[in-house]
Amino acid sequence: MVAVDIAAAALDALARDLPDAEAARQDGRLQLLDADVRTLRLGTSVDVWHDRAVFHFMAGDDQRMYVDAATRAVRSNGHLVIATFAPDGPTSCSGLPVTRHDASSLSAAFAGGFELIDSFEADHVTPWATSQRFTHALLRRT
Repeated sequence: MVAVDIAAAALDALARDLPDAEAARQDGRLQLLDADVRTLRLGTSVDVWHDRAVFHFMAGDDQRMYVDAATRAVRSNGHLVIATFAPDGPTSCSGLPVTRHDASSLSAAFAGGFELIDSFEADHVTPWATSQRFTHALLRRT
């Protein structure tokens, strides 16, 4: 497993919370990368790319760079699992603007290397008891 985050503190928290993380790191089953996902270049391909709430913080060229990185990283017939704010979701989060997506716009964004397999929308209840609408999608690498 490869975990990528731009924040080293987030990776440190993952390593603390993951059972047997140190053993997994030592034997190569777990790799923690402090990196910018837009310019990510892994040394190997992955079976699954999972993103919950990163893509919607990007727009324009940043989204295109993200798509390119995911396309490079996911092996043929591998999968991309993504959750972004839905069209009726928040317009900003943590003071930052977001882009909102439905299944169609996610399919279009990733059309160069992925095909949409399934999608659904659901509410996410935050720790502050507010509801945020998300689009969840499963795409397969072509």
